[in-house]
Amino acid sequence: DKSAVAQNLSSAGYITTSIEEAKETKRLGQAGAIFDRITLEDLTIFTRQLLTLQKSGVALLASLSTLEKQTEKKRFKDIIRDVGVSVEQGASLSSALAKHPKVFSELYVNMVKAGEASGTLEEMLSRLAEFEEKEITTQAKIKSATRYPTIVLIALFCAFLIMVNVVVPKFSGIYDTFHAQLPLPTRVLLWLSFVMRHYWYLILAAMAGVVFLFLRYIHTKSGRVQWDTFKLKVPIVGPLLMLMVMSRFARTLAVLLKSGLPVLNVLDMVSRTVGNAKVSLAVDALTVSVKEGKGLSAPMSTSGLFPPMVIQMVAIGEETGKIDELLMKVSEYYDQRSDYMMENLATMIEPIFVLCLGGMVLSMALAIFLPMWNLISIFKH
Repeated sequence: DKSAVAQNLSSAGYITTSIEEAKETKRLGQAGAIFDRITLEDLTIFTRQLLTLQKSGVALLASLSTLEKQTEKKRFKDIIRDVGVSVEQGASLSSALAKHPKVFSELYVNMVKAGEASGTLEEMLSRLAEFEEKEITTQAKIKSATRYPTIVLIALFCAFLIMVNVVVPKFSGIYDTFHAQLPLPTRVLLWLSFVMRHYWYLILAAMAGVVFLFLRYIHTKSGRVQWDTFKLKVPIVGPLLMLMVMSRFARTLAVLLKSGLPVLNVLDMVSRTVGNAKVSLAVDALTVSVKEGKGLSAPMSTSGLFPPMVIQMVAIGEETGKIDELLMKVSEYYDQRSDYMMENLATMIEPIFVLCLGGMVLSMALAIFLPMWNLISIFKH
């Protein structure tokens, strides 16, 4: 209570001016945090602004105070204020940032920590900002490349629902007036129409159950590995994902090695940030090899997962001591290749969608018009 707080402060040598009870955060406010989500763009802007203020010679506390005032999102504003309070109480910037792992990743915190230890905080912030900006660019390109396939799939699904629930029932009334044997495609289509119109709630429940079980399975360790392995084997999309994963692997490894962090810590962080469980297992194997005193290139070649270019660049980098520079070149090369593939993704996928659309239209047409042709032949006789 207030008296206990006043007594503790007094025994610590403080003079109390006012004591106010903190209000408990309401659940509605916690749910509202979903709409006040801190995005990668927000974090990049924060990093760039902090870098600019540090280059201008502004003190760290004053920089954090300025950023708190300029930030529009209340949640991020509160986090920056808390970081400033921790720094004011004597904590380092990295330890203050580590208190908010949902916003500042382990990679971010360790990069700042390395900058503090080596006196190169500005350089580390610059690398972090460049790293984040590259991630934003990649995410934007992925969204752009998948927009066309997503629209086509939604259109196909809507067309199927309209045909089954609106068009087919009208024709079923015509077919019922005749007792002739209907063709197999028509019987299948009528059965689908009947099931979807009368048992739609069971279909929705089954779909929800399948999605729930699938999401739960891929959140397990073995499930995530199998799912990520499958994604890398999907035609057209798999090679693109491999290029993006290798680019992220090379770029993250290069940035962390250049920051001066221990190799084992670097590999551990790369394993958690590479974005693919299959590749993460391969990176874990590299960690074991390094612990045994071996290099990186030999176990990379035996894993069968890393492309020859990455292995060769790592091997040359180990000999010349410029592994970070060569890995960054690898990342830039894979970025160029992935950009080209994403720009042409719609062109590569379009024939598949045309075939699917044509197959669906043909199936629907046969199912609807085959009985009519049979009935015409019956009328002629």
